[in-house]
Amino acid sequence: MKATMKEVAKLAGVGVGTVSRALNNGSIKESTRKKIDAAIKELNYQPDFYARGLKTNKTYTVALILPSVWHPFFSEFAFHVENYLEENNYKMFLCNSKEDITKEREYIQMVTQNKVDGIIGITYADIDEYISSNLPFVSIDRYFTEEVIYVTADNAAGGRLAVQELIKRGAKHLAYIGGYQETPNETKNRCEYFEIECKEQNIDYEILNVLEPITKDTWIQIEDFLKRHSEIDGIFTINDSLAVEVCQLLDKLGRNVPNEVQVIGFDGQQSREGEPYLVSTIVQPIEQMAKSAVELLLNVIQGKEVEKRTVLPVHFGEGWTTKSNI
Repeated sequence: MKATMKEVAKLAGVGVGTVSRALNNGSIKESTRKKIDAAIKELNYQPDFYARGLKTNKTYTVALILPSVWHPFFSEFAFHVENYLEENNYKMFLCNSKEDITKEREYIQMVTQNKVDGIIGITYADIDEYISSNLPFVSIDRYFTEEVIYVTADNAAGGRLAVQELIKRGAKHLAYIGGYQETPNETKNRCEYFEIECKEQNIDYEILNVLEPITKDTWIQIEDFLKRHSEIDGIFTINDSLAVEVCQLLDKLGRNVPNEVQVIGFDGQQSREGEPYLVSTIVQPIEQMAKSAVELLLNVIQGKEVEKRTVLPVHFGEGWTTKSNI
């Protein structure tokens, strides 16, 4: 027979209203919450989220919009978002948008139609006109005309750090290789502050910054760029995936990584948790970004005031594509 909220309250020694507040993430003592959690576990109590939603006019679901789960950063981010939502008794809808404005607009409409309570979005499509400051929406990296909430790693510090780490390891002529979107977003700071740091360090540098998406023609451009600038001995790329591809191109051109050319990416990609980084990299705090995004969104859903911009620190992660700093 299915346990009831009343039975949970009796076992925990609290009122039914206190159990209800606990299930709705209301304000109760931590000691009381632990008693309720223990009673729920012992009785195997399953809250009726559908009925709960009818009473509160909430769905207890959040949509996560990603360009693609094929990218390791996006898939790891989704993993952590789902975990933190689950801890708060929320479910997640995953949207692989492929940067399709129609798909992204449909998810935004789901919020206005009360089909989901809010959205966490990594989006590069031109959806500016559909985003409003009163929409429960947390953006990752990107900002809009309307003052929406967004979470980002410190891309500016990352651009500077890449230069500093390459110089530490003896690089004398640096290059930035990256792709950019026309929509305004914080990732552009990686290139901008790479250049600023190079100038401040008085070191030679080159920049190849192409409009995304990256195509076959782009790879021809990158290969030609590397051929024309054989003096380059340190490269910073916009992300780890591009860093891996650049290393393959360098190998094709007969240039050894890391002895002749050192390469640093951005993201902190691993093949699995605990494994070495795929390349030397500027590591984004992916789990913390996910946690912050979930906390901010749930606070907005509950009508609380939150900070509009959250910037999280990055650090250097050593991989096989740079020399040891001795």
